[in-house]
Amino acid sequence: MQILRTVQELRTWSRAQRAAGKTIGLVPTMGALHAGHASLMRAAVASCNRVVVSIFVNPTQFGPNEDYARYPRTFEADCKLAEEAEVDAVFAPSVEELYAPWAETFVDAGSLSGKLDGASRPGHFRGVATIVTKLFIAAEPDRAFFGQKDAAQVAVLRRMTRDLGFGLELVACPIVREADGLALSSRNAYLSAEERRQALVLSRAVSFVASLFAQGERSSTALIEAARGIFATEPAVRVDYIELSDWDTLKPQETAAPGSLFAVAAWVGATRLIDNTILG
Repeated sequence: MQILRTVQELRTWSRAQRAAGKTIGLVPTMGALHAGHASLMRAAVASCNRVVVSIFVNPTQFGPNEDYARYPRTFEADCKLAEEAEVDAVFAPSVEELYAPWAETFVDAGSLSGKLDGASRPGHFRGVATIVTKLFIAAEPDRAFFGQKDAAQVAVLRRMTRDLGFGLELVACPIVREADGLALSSRNAYLSAEERRQALVLSRAVSFVASLFAQGERSSTALIEAARGIFATEPAVRVDYIELSDWDTLKPQETAAPGSLFAVAAWVGATRLIDNTILG
């Protein structure tokens, strides 16, 4: 497995694969890799001839009071997991490599940037869209793989990919969960034992809503109130949002339908976690 540090190294690697007739899969990550990331890598390996994983904690998607400085950085363990997943290359650039001091150009995520996580984290999706654009340009992949857990991010990037005419397929892979239902997240490492127990309320809420939908409930108000009732069982957990949305536009829906996105975000102690389900 190769370790690539510069955009030029990544581009040279990618073009050599393409010249040899290989298809290229890209798995963008911020490192602190876990079984959820491994599932993305395996999906990429299964459908592409060559796979590159990026490991880069992107400063532009963090707000001034967020956890950029303390975000887990576990490069050696990340490389081991990538190698076990049979990834061909890891792209691990410095901040200076991707953001020159004089750079002024960013990618505006448009109307989607203010919805769901974008409403809670102003500027977040601008940073996400910018770094993913840089990765798409550098890696020139045929397919890029993202996790459904970040469903709003997937919606933003699907729109961006269409709007900017990137010639690639964006693949959203299912959420990977612990045995007790907690969605895997690098930020789970922040949780104390008690907070880890409290965090299960997120998966309980989305699971309960999915069951109500399966039983025939379609009212947005009823589904959201049902989720609030689940959250009420853990008063120490602070709800950020509970939303029923169209997964393509992220616009709120009054009536649920197959394919609707039911998403939640909440603070467990000092840690913000998200979860969701695609109804039906």
